[in-house]
Amino acid sequence: MAVASYLLPGLAGLWPALRRPLGIDDRTASGRGYALTFDDGPHAQGTPAVLEILAGASVGATFFLVGEQLRRNPTLGAEILAAGHEIGLHCDRHRNLLRLAPWQVRADIDRAQATIEDLTGRSPTLYRPPYGALNASALRLAQSRGWRTLLWSHWGRDWNARATPDSIAARVTRGAGEGSVLLLHDADDYSAPGSWRRTVAALPRVLETLARWDLQPVAP
Repeated sequence: MAVASYLLPGLAGLWPALRRPLGIDDRTASGRGYALTFDDGPHAQGTPAVLEILAGASVGATFFLVGEQLRRNPTLGAEILAAGHEIGLHCDRHRNLLRLAPWQVRADIDRAQATIEDLTGRSPTLYRPPYGALNASALRLAQSRGWRTLLWSHWGRDWNARATPDSIAARVTRGAGEGSVLLLHDADDYSAPGSWRRTVAALPRVLETLARWDLQPVAP
């Protein structure tokens, strides 16, 4: 398979002709509305706080789960689904795939898939690699399992220690429109300590802004 060895979010938008045949996207499937997504969880405090805000706003989201975090918080995946949200597979351990051998990529994805299926009863159909970095091994696995690889079009950089609720809300909505996929994080295990708190503080502002722009939340 002749593909680039990796695709980073800042470059992915330049290559739609390459991405789409490989099942890689950074837009909603319908091209309408916006899809709100969260990476790196579940988290014992961050995920329930995010779920509470989403419930109050009647907004659905997609949570890309990490196997090792789901094993630490084994009921939260099912709680996400019970609240009407979607789940996807992020990884088992949060490592850059470009630094892993093919067998390590497969082992990581296999374990994450098994954990998600065992603890939620749901087989993932969406995939997002750590850091948005893909290699040929991950692409082949995602393709062979019929998964859609979903990156993102807008992110809040909420993992950064310098991020504030204001900066997160402004950044993740800047330029958002029909078909946008927004990335935030409901956990801080791989980012600045306490970063999930700033995300939680920013989330109501994000939802208010998108509603004011008449953008509707949709499944990715």
